Amino acid sequence: MSAIPVAIRLSRIFGIAFWCCLLMAASANSSYAQTDTTLTKSVVGKRWIVETRDGSTIQGVFLGQTEGGIRLRTDSAGEVVIPHAQIRSTKVVDESRMRNGEYWFENPNATRYLFSPSAFSLKKGEAYYQNTYLVLNSFNIGITDNITMGGGFELISTFSGSPAFYLTPKATFEINEKWRAGGGLLYANVIGIEEDFSGLGIGYGIVTYGNSDDNATLGVGYGFVDGEFSSKPVITLSGMKRVSRRIGLVTENWLVPTDSYYGVVSYGLRFMGERLTVDLAFINNREIAEEIAIGIPYVDFVIKFGK
Repeated sequence: MSAIPVAIRLSRIFGIAFWCCLLMAASANSSYAQTDTTLTKSVVGKRWIVETRDGSTIQGVFLGQTEGGIRLRTDSAGEVVIPHAQIRSTKVVDESRMRNGEYWFENPNATRYLFSPSAFSLKKGEAYYQNTYLVLNSFNIGITDNITMGGGFELISTFSGSPAFYLTPKATFEINEKWRAGGGLLYANVIGIEEDFSGLGIGYGIVTYGNSDDNATLGVGYGFVDGEFSSKPVITLSGMKRVSRRIGLVTENWLVPTDSYYGVVSYGLRFMGERLTVDLAFINNREIAEEIAIGIPYVDFVIKFGK
């Protein structure tokens, strides 16, 4: 089969996957808003976050509702009434996510460090788009609460006529409150270079300790190229630490087998919003440090859809 029809088919597949993610996200958001606005006596006294139609957020203890709106007791302005017509969405706050009176939203990108995965998964119906260096484009979606399907492509090679693409399925499970484990596959190939080339990648297993804000992950995997597997495993050790509501530390480190082992380290900052993260990091090892002491800059951003 020639490269051009395959490339067209591949681009259509990724296009369909991307729009499916958006549609599922919109559906999830719609049903979520409808559920949130169904007010019951059982939530009186709980802390709420209300998003208004002008984009403002108001946090306070839910006191009940009237025909004019919902009543909140806020820390700064006392009791306020927010008209129903001005409410875009509401959310009951998990008290465990309060830090010194401030609400820390869930880490929107706990499933991955820079490129390597953790044993946290997207929930069913959640999805994200990741862009790295402006040329690597990844899409991931939660098939179930424990199975994630992903894939992506490299932009420059796509326009050059030999598209490079990759697939990243992952399955995880909870061992107990602190430990999770899982496994997955990274498979990559380039269309149009060699008809009999079967691709390359790595099959891996991972174990993660901690929670979605503060965790560390050990990974072990075996790489393969055109059906030939490495006799030595690739080893990764990664971690993240949330130091404030919107900033975290992230590191991802690899031991890659050659004649011995070849080490690569990374370190950087993750800037977080409720549905967006931006990573600014550096990749380094002994050889890189001889030329660039701080390492090679790494940049990516992730946009999350769904719940």
